[in-house]
Amino acid sequence: MAMPITQETILTIDCGTQSIRALLFNRQGELLAKSQLPLGPYSEPQKGWVEQPAEYFWQKLCEVCQTLWASSPLPKNTLQAVALTTQRATLIHLDKDDNPLRPSILWLDRRRSEKVPSLPFFWRSLFKLVGAHQKIHSLQQEAEVNWVWAHQPDVLEKTDKCCLLSSYLIYQMTGDYTDSSASQVGFLPFDYQKQAWANLKDWRWKALAVEPHMLPVLKPPGSLLGTLTECASQATGIPRGLPVIAAGSDKACEVIGSGCMTSHQGAISFGTTVTLNIPSERYREPFRFAPAYPAILPEHYTLEYQIYRGFWLVHWFCEQFSVYGKEGEAPEAILEKEIANIPPGNEGLLLQPYWTPGLWFPPQEARGTLIGFSDVHKRGHIYKAILEGLVYALREGKEFLEKRTGVPLKEVRVSGGGSQSTILNQITADILGLPVIIPETFETAGLGAAIASAIGIEWYSTFQEAGESMVRIKEAKTPHLKARATYENAYRQIYKKLYPAVKPLYQRIAKT
Repeated sequence: MAMPITQETILTIDCGTQSIRALLFNRQGELLAKSQLPLGPYSEPQKGWVEQPAEYFWQKLCEVCQTLWASSPLPKNTLQAVALTTQRATLIHLDKDDNPLRPSILWLDRRRSEKVPSLPFFWRSLFKLVGAHQKIHSLQQEAEVNWVWAHQPDVLEKTDKCCLLSSYLIYQMTGDYTDSSASQVGFLPFDYQKQAWANLKDWRWKALAVEPHMLPVLKPPGSLLGTLTECASQATGIPRGLPVIAAGSDKACEVIGSGCMTSHQGAISFGTTVTLNIPSERYREPFRFAPAYPAILPEHYTLEYQIYRGFWLVHWFCEQFSVYGKEGEAPEAILEKEIANIPPGNEGLLLQPYWTPGLWFPPQEARGTLIGFSDVHKRGHIYKAILEGLVYALREGKEFLEKRTGVPLKEVRVSGGGSQSTILNQITADILGLPVIIPETFETAGLGAAIASAIGIEWYSTFQEAGESMVRIKEAKTPHLKARATYENAYRQIYKKLYPAVKPLYQRIAKT
């Protein structure tokens, strides 16, 4: 009897904020096997600080791969390549022996350094002239490398390599200090327009406490970064010598993994940070002195609007309000039942999700508001207010980015854990007034990395061809006219007026 033909596969590893996943995709973009492990809890040495030993991420990567092999019926000889996508802006310092000098500083970290490197007179004068001095100074204060420079100079003195989490994990896998250009989202001297390290004469080298020799070699998505070493093979179970292909950051991978290829399409990620990304062939800053991020598509960028601590609000709510059900029943599933019959508009209860500082407002104004309580409201109403509030904020971002690009969105595509909610997807369609396209897999970051790998091993000749072949659509939600009208009124008459009304109170609270 002839043996069945085993299909070739790509392994992608998605190291997010709350979990790490090992995923097997085939040439058609089907998710064949998956292993997932939680990450955390993270260390908080002081209020607002968020750290984790760098070795922890590597240990979890090895563990999630070994768990995949134990549970998957597919033989390892089907593997053709591996790609990595990770959370962004998580910083690691290594010594000359490649040992971490301190715990990694996560993107969630809110420490700021009052002492920062001094810019040369020319750059100070230029930034003052164009009204950017305060913004540049604030960015310097937020940069983790500057905090280490100011508070741990002994660490900086011993630093041989300074990189993001993606570079560290690729180095552990291949022994080559290299990374994808589409993974470089953080406070490092990266030229976002050229998608390369900044020219040595650029002001960023003076503003940030890092030297050129500390940074990895960058390659475009779809390029070969290296091959898996014997040591990494033994730790992960991935075959030695397997090609490791450049992908990109989790958000960059989600854009292409959801099938967004044009400026008329928006990619919404309902993750720890809720984001709206719009692809663009032109480099445009979404906000003044805030860069457009590198895309997986060649010579493309993504304009991004962020809601910090976005879907974190859902997890916070489940923990704080003790949402527990039968064994094996997810808290979100319980809450979905509670809100199923609550009408659009949530019977007057509305939430503004500005829990954490972002680009729209300074730290002292980072507050959330829940307004409109009455005796008809129950736990489910608060949960629905969170969902509606996140989408109201997304609409605000959508309108802002459309003004920047001059291109109206015709549809949005959703991904991330929150996109599994049928109710949330319909709320999104109703508030945005756009079709919501739902991919077959919500693991679009992993799929985006697989698409980059498919280019690297020449399954497809272009990213467009790979995307069209590998992105599979599950369903679409269209706006309900009555709900659309209700949300339009609430957005225009209440939500848009809320922040200006309470901003003075936020400022007073910050002073108490």
